[in-house]
Amino acid sequence: MPSNPTSLPLLIKEIGRGAKGARDLSAEDAEALFAAMLSGNVPDLELGAILLSLRIKGESDHELIGFCRAMQATTVQLKPPTSPLVILPSYNGVRRQPNLLPLLAIMLREAGLSVLIHGRHDFDNRENPFPLFHACSIASANSLGEVNQHIADSGIALADIEVLNPPLNRLLSLRRRLGVRNSAHTLCKLLDPSSGHSVRVVNVTHPEYLLRMRTLLEAQQTTALLMRGTEGEPFANPKRRPELLGFHHGTPVTLFPAEEGGTPPIPGWPETADLEENVALIQSLLKTPSKIPQPLQDQVTALKTLCMQ
Repeated sequence: MPSNPTSLPLLIKEIGRGAKGARDLSAEDAEALFAAMLSGNVPDLELGAILLSLRIKGESDHELIGFCRAMQATTVQLKPPTSPLVILPSYNGVRRQPNLLPLLAIMLREAGLSVLIHGRHDFDNRENPFPLFHACSIASANSLGEVNQHIADSGIALADIEVLNPPLNRLLSLRRRLGVRNSAHTLCKLLDPSSGHSVRVVNVTHPEYLLRMRTLLEAQQTTALLMRGTEGEPFANPKRRPELLGFHHGTPVTLFPAEEGGTPPIPGWPETADLEENVALIQSLLKTPSKIPQPLQDQVTALKTLCMQ
Protein backbone atom coordinates (compact mmCIF):
# COMPACT_ATOMS: atom_id res chain seq x y z
CA MET A 1 0.00 0.00 0.00
CA PRO A 2 2.20 2.95 1.10
CA SER A 3 5.23 1.53 -0.75
CA ASN A 4 3.24 1.55 -4.02
CA PRO A 5 3.53 5.02 -5.63
CA THR A 6 0.09 4.66 -7.22
CA SER A 7 -1.53 4.44 -3.77
CA LEU A 8 0.14 7.57 -2.39
CA PRO A 9 -2.44 10.09 -3.72
CA LEU A 10 -5.22 8.18 -1.94
CA LEU A 11 -3.19 8.06 1.28
CA ILE A 12 -2.37 11.77 1.10
CA LYS A 13 -6.04 12.51 0.49
CA GLU A 14 -6.94 10.65 3.69
CA ILE A 15 -4.33 12.22 6.00
CA GLY A 16 -4.24 15.62 4.27
CA ARG A 17 -7.74 16.89 5.03
CA GLY A 18 -6.66 19.02 7.97
CA ALA A 19 -6.76 18.58 11.72
CA LYS A 20 -10.51 17.80 11.82
CA GLY A 21 -11.17 16.01 8.54
CA ALA A 22 -8.14 13.73 8.25
CA ARG A 23 -8.22 9.99 8.89
CA ASP A 24 -5.66 8.33 11.14
CA LEU A 25 -3.70 5.32 9.89
CA SER A 26 -3.63 1.98 11.64
CA ALA A 27 -0.36 1.03 13.32
CA GLU A 28 0.29 -1.49 10.54
CA ASP A 29 -0.29 1.01 7.73
CA ALA A 30 1.76 3.64 9.56
CA GLU A 31 4.64 1.18 9.91
CA ALA A 32 4.51 0.34 6.20
CA LEU A 33 4.34 4.02 5.25
CA PHE A 34 7.26 5.09 7.43
CA ALA A 35 9.32 2.12 6.26
CA ALA A 36 8.76 3.30 2.68
CA MET A 37 9.73 6.85 3.64
CA LEU A 38 12.91 5.65 5.33
CA SER A 39 13.87 3.40 2.43
CA GLY A 40 13.55 6.24 -0.10
CA ASN A 41 10.60 4.62 -1.89
CA VAL A 42 8.42 7.73 -1.60
CA PRO A 43 9.15 10.43 -4.24
CA ASP A 44 10.12 13.88 -2.97
CA LEU A 45 6.85 15.61 -3.89
CA GLU A 46 4.72 13.00 -2.16
CA LEU A 47 7.14 12.80 0.77
CA GLY A 48 6.81 16.53 1.40
CA ALA A 49 3.02 16.30 1.17
CA ILE A 50 2.93 13.42 3.67
CA LEU A 51 5.23 15.13 6.17
CA LEU A 52 3.28 18.39 6.07
CA SER A 53 -0.06 16.56 6.26
CA LEU A 54 1.09 14.70 9.36
CA ARG A 55 2.33 17.92 10.93
CA ILE A 56 -1.02 19.62 10.41
CA LYS A 57 -3.08 16.60 11.44
CA GLY A 58 -0.82 15.46 14.26
CA GLU A 59 0.30 11.86 14.60
CA SER A 60 -2.14 9.55 16.37
CA ASP A 61 -1.04 7.11 19.05
CA HIS A 62 -1.33 4.19 16.61
CA GLU A 63 0.67 6.07 13.98
CA LEU A 64 3.49 6.80 16.42
CA ILE A 65 3.60 3.13 17.41
CA GLY A 66 3.86 2.09 13.75
CA PHE A 67 6.43 4.78 12.93
CA CYS A 68 8.57 3.66 15.89
CA ARG A 69 8.55 0.06 14.70
CA ALA A 70 9.77 1.13 11.27
CA MET A 71 12.44 3.39 12.78
CA GLN A 72 13.73 0.64 15.06
CA ALA A 73 13.98 -1.74 12.09
CA THR A 74 16.53 0.62 10.49
CA THR A 75 18.43 1.48 13.69
CA VAL A 76 21.81 -0.19 14.20
CA GLN A 77 22.24 -2.05 17.48
CA LEU A 78 25.21 -1.62 19.79
CA LYS A 79 27.22 -4.31 21.48
CA PRO A 80 25.53 -4.95 24.86
CA PRO A 81 27.40 -2.80 27.44
CA THR A 82 28.84 -4.24 30.62
CA SER A 83 26.96 -1.68 32.73
CA PRO A 84 23.41 -0.30 32.33
CA LEU A 85 23.17 2.14 29.41
CA VAL A 86 21.33 5.48 29.59
CA ILE A 87 20.39 6.99 26.22
CA LEU A 88 20.20 10.79 25.96
CA PRO A 89 18.83 12.40 22.76
CA SER A 90 20.20 15.88 21.95
CA TYR A 91 18.40 17.49 19.01
CA ASN A 92 17.69 21.06 20.11
CA GLY A 93 20.50 22.87 21.85
CA VAL A 94 19.72 25.72 24.22
CA ARG A 95 19.49 29.43 23.49
CA ARG A 96 18.84 31.24 26.79
CA GLN A 97 20.69 29.33 29.52
CA PRO A 98 23.57 26.90 30.09
CA ASN A 99 23.26 23.41 28.63
CA LEU A 100 23.88 20.91 31.45
CA LEU A 101 23.61 17.74 29.38
CA PRO A 102 27.39 17.09 29.48
CA LEU A 103 27.26 17.49 33.26
CA LEU A 104 24.39 14.98 33.49
CA ALA A 105 26.30 12.48 31.35
CA ILE A 106 29.40 12.76 33.54
CA MET A 107 27.31 12.43 36.71
CA LEU A 108 25.71 9.26 35.33
CA ARG A 109 29.13 7.82 34.51
CA GLU A 110 30.36 8.59 38.02
CA ALA A 111 27.26 6.80 39.33
CA GLY A 112 28.40 3.62 37.54
CA LEU A 113 26.23 3.86 34.42
CA SER A 114 27.19 3.95 30.75
CA VAL A 115 25.86 6.76 28.56
CA LEU A 116 25.10 7.22 24.88
CA ILE A 117 24.28 10.70 23.60
CA HIS A 118 22.92 10.85 20.06
CA GLY A 119 21.78 13.89 18.15
CA ARG A 120 21.90 16.33 15.30
CA HIS A 121 22.05 20.12 15.14
CA ASP A 122 20.70 22.33 12.37
CA PHE A 123 19.18 25.31 14.21
CA ASP A 124 20.51 28.79 13.52
CA ASN A 125 18.95 30.30 16.65
CA ARG A 126 20.23 27.75 19.16
CA GLU A 127 23.68 26.92 20.49
CA ASN A 128 25.20 23.86 18.85
CA PRO A 129 25.78 21.35 21.71
CA PHE A 130 28.48 19.32 19.95
CA PRO A 131 31.32 21.85 20.58
CA LEU A 132 30.20 21.90 24.22
CA PHE A 133 30.43 18.10 24.46
CA HIS A 134 33.89 18.18 22.90
CA ALA A 135 35.03 20.92 25.30
CA CYS A 136 33.91 18.68 28.18
CA SER A 137 36.10 15.83 26.86
CA ILE A 138 33.20 13.92 25.29
CA ALA A 139 34.45 13.03 21.82
CA SER A 140 32.30 12.19 18.80
CA ALA A 141 32.24 8.62 17.54
CA ASN A 142 32.19 8.35 13.76
CA SER A 143 31.24 4.69 13.38
CA LEU A 144 29.37 1.97 15.21
CA GLY A 145 32.68 0.45 16.25
CA GLU A 146 33.81 3.74 17.74
CA VAL A 147 30.54 4.10 19.65
CA ASN A 148 31.07 0.69 21.23
CA GLN A 149 34.72 1.49 21.95
CA HIS A 150 33.98 4.88 23.55
CA ILE A 151 31.39 3.31 25.84
CA ALA A 152 33.84 0.58 26.82
CA ASP A 153 36.80 2.95 27.32
CA SER A 154 35.28 6.10 28.83
CA GLY A 155 31.71 5.19 29.74
CA ILE A 156 30.28 7.88 27.45
CA ALA A 157 29.75 7.86 23.69
CA LEU A 158 28.53 10.72 21.49
CA ALA A 159 27.18 9.95 18.03
CA ASP A 160 25.52 11.88 15.24
CA ILE A 161 22.22 10.27 14.26
CA GLU A 162 23.79 9.51 10.85
CA VAL A 163 25.90 6.84 12.58
CA LEU A 164 22.90 5.12 14.16
CA ASN A 165 20.16 5.58 11.58
CA PRO A 166 21.10 7.23 8.25
CA PRO A 167 17.56 7.00 6.77
CA LEU A 168 16.11 8.83 9.77
CA ASN A 169 18.83 11.46 9.48
CA ARG A 170 17.73 12.07 5.89
CA LEU A 171 14.19 12.85 7.06
CA LEU A 172 15.50 15.10 9.83
CA SER A 173 17.57 17.04 7.28
CA LEU A 174 14.38 18.03 5.45
CA ARG A 175 13.62 20.60 8.14
CA ARG A 176 15.81 23.14 6.38
CA ARG A 177 14.19 22.38 3.03
CA LEU A 178 10.59 22.40 4.26
CA GLY A 179 11.04 25.10 6.88
CA VAL A 180 9.31 23.14 9.67
CA ARG A 181 9.86 20.04 11.76
CA ASN A 182 8.34 16.71 10.81
CA SER A 183 7.47 13.39 12.45
CA ALA A 184 11.14 12.35 12.46
CA HIS A 185 11.84 15.06 15.07
CA THR A 186 9.48 13.34 17.48
CA LEU A 187 10.70 9.85 16.66
CA CYS A 188 14.43 10.58 17.03
CA LYS A 189 13.92 11.10 20.76
CA LEU A 190 12.50 7.57 20.98
CA LEU A 191 15.38 5.87 19.16
CA ASP A 192 16.85 2.84 20.95
CA PRO A 193 20.12 1.45 19.55
CA SER A 194 20.45 -0.93 22.50
CA SER A 195 17.04 -2.60 22.79
CA GLY A 196 16.68 -4.60 25.96
CA HIS A 197 19.85 -3.14 27.49
CA SER A 198 18.99 0.54 27.87
CA VAL A 199 16.99 3.18 29.70
CA ARG A 200 15.94 5.96 27.36
CA VAL A 201 15.37 9.51 28.56
CA VAL A 202 12.35 10.64 26.55
CA ASN A 203 12.10 14.41 26.85
CA VAL A 204 9.31 16.55 25.44
CA THR A 205 8.85 20.30 25.08
CA HIS A 206 5.08 20.71 24.95
CA PRO A 207 2.89 19.42 27.82
CA GLU A 208 0.41 17.64 25.53
CA TYR A 209 3.21 15.34 24.37
CA LEU A 210 3.64 14.01 27.91
CA LEU A 211 0.33 12.15 27.59
CA ARG A 212 1.11 10.91 24.07
CA MET A 213 4.56 9.66 25.02
CA ARG A 214 3.14 8.01 28.13
CA THR A 215 0.68 6.07 25.97
CA LEU A 216 3.48 5.05 23.61
CA LEU A 217 5.91 3.93 26.33
CA GLU A 218 3.17 1.90 28.00
CA ALA A 219 2.35 0.24 24.67
CA GLN A 220 6.03 -0.54 24.05
CA GLN A 221 6.31 -2.10 27.54
CA THR A 222 9.68 -0.42 27.80
CA THR A 223 11.96 0.94 30.52
CA ALA A 224 12.42 4.70 30.20
CA LEU A 225 12.27 8.07 31.92
CA LEU A 226 9.70 10.56 30.62
CA MET A 227 10.06 14.27 31.45
CA ARG A 228 9.76 17.79 30.15
CA GLY A 229 13.16 18.78 28.91
CA THR A 230 15.00 22.05 29.42
CA GLU A 231 14.73 24.05 26.19
CA GLY A 232 14.26 20.71 24.47
CA GLU A 233 17.32 19.02 25.97
CA PRO A 234 16.98 15.92 28.21
CA PHE A 235 18.22 17.30 31.53
CA ALA A 236 16.08 18.42 34.46
CA ASN A 237 15.61 22.16 34.75
CA PRO A 238 18.07 23.20 37.50
CA LYS A 239 15.68 25.94 38.64
CA ARG A 240 12.60 23.74 39.07
CA ARG A 241 12.42 19.97 38.80
CA PRO A 242 9.90 18.59 36.31
CA GLU A 243 8.01 15.41 37.08
CA LEU A 244 10.32 12.44 36.56
CA LEU A 245 8.02 9.64 35.39
CA GLY A 246 9.65 6.24 35.19
CA PHE A 247 8.50 3.22 33.18
CA HIS A 248 9.48 -0.33 34.10
CA HIS A 249 8.39 -2.69 31.34
CA GLY A 250 5.71 -0.17 30.47
CA THR A 251 4.36 0.36 33.99
CA PRO A 252 4.53 4.06 34.95
CA VAL A 253 5.62 5.28 38.38
CA THR A 254 6.34 8.83 39.51
CA LEU A 255 9.92 8.74 40.78
CA PHE A 256 9.96 12.46 41.62
CA PRO A 257 6.96 14.81 41.45
CA ALA A 258 7.15 18.18 39.73
CA GLU A 259 8.21 21.06 41.93
CA GLU A 260 5.82 23.96 42.36
CA GLY A 261 6.67 27.62 41.87
CA GLY A 262 8.60 29.66 39.35
CA THR A 263 12.11 29.48 37.93
CA PRO A 264 14.11 32.25 39.61
CA PRO A 265 17.73 32.86 38.52
CA ILE A 266 20.42 30.90 40.34
CA PRO A 267 22.83 33.36 42.01
CA GLY A 268 26.18 33.49 40.25
CA TRP A 269 25.04 31.47 37.24
CA PRO A 270 25.36 32.83 33.69
CA GLU A 271 22.01 33.66 32.10
CA THR A 272 23.34 32.80 28.67
CA ALA A 273 24.19 29.85 26.43
CA ASP A 274 27.69 31.19 25.72
CA LEU A 275 30.06 28.26 25.16
CA GLU A 276 32.95 29.46 27.32
CA GLU A 277 30.70 30.38 30.23
CA ASN A 278 28.85 27.07 29.88
CA VAL A 279 32.10 25.09 30.03
CA ALA A 280 33.34 27.08 33.02
CA LEU A 281 30.06 26.45 34.89
CA ILE A 282 30.20 22.69 34.30
CA GLN A 283 33.85 22.52 35.37
CA SER A 284 33.04 24.50 38.51
CA LEU A 285 30.13 22.20 39.42
CA LEU A 286 32.25 19.09 38.88
CA LYS A 287 34.85 20.48 41.26
CA THR A 288 32.18 21.30 43.85
CA PRO A 289 29.47 18.62 43.53
CA SER A 290 27.58 20.00 46.52
CA LYS A 291 26.60 22.96 44.33
CA ILE A 292 24.99 20.80 41.64
CA PRO A 293 21.27 21.67 41.67
CA GLN A 294 19.01 19.10 43.29
CA PRO A 295 16.88 18.50 40.16
CA LEU A 296 19.89 17.05 38.32
CA GLN A 297 20.84 14.93 41.32
CA ASP A 298 17.25 13.67 41.42
CA GLN A 299 17.40 12.81 37.72
CA VAL A 300 20.54 10.73 38.29
CA THR A 301 18.84 8.96 41.20
CA ALA A 302 15.77 8.25 39.05
CA LEU A 303 17.88 6.78 36.25
CA LYS A 304 19.91 4.66 38.65
CA THR A 305 16.64 3.30 40.04
CA LEU A 306 15.38 2.38 36.58
CA CYS A 307 18.71 0.86 35.55
CA MET A 308 18.84 -1.38 38.60
CA GLN A 309 15.31 -2.75 38.22
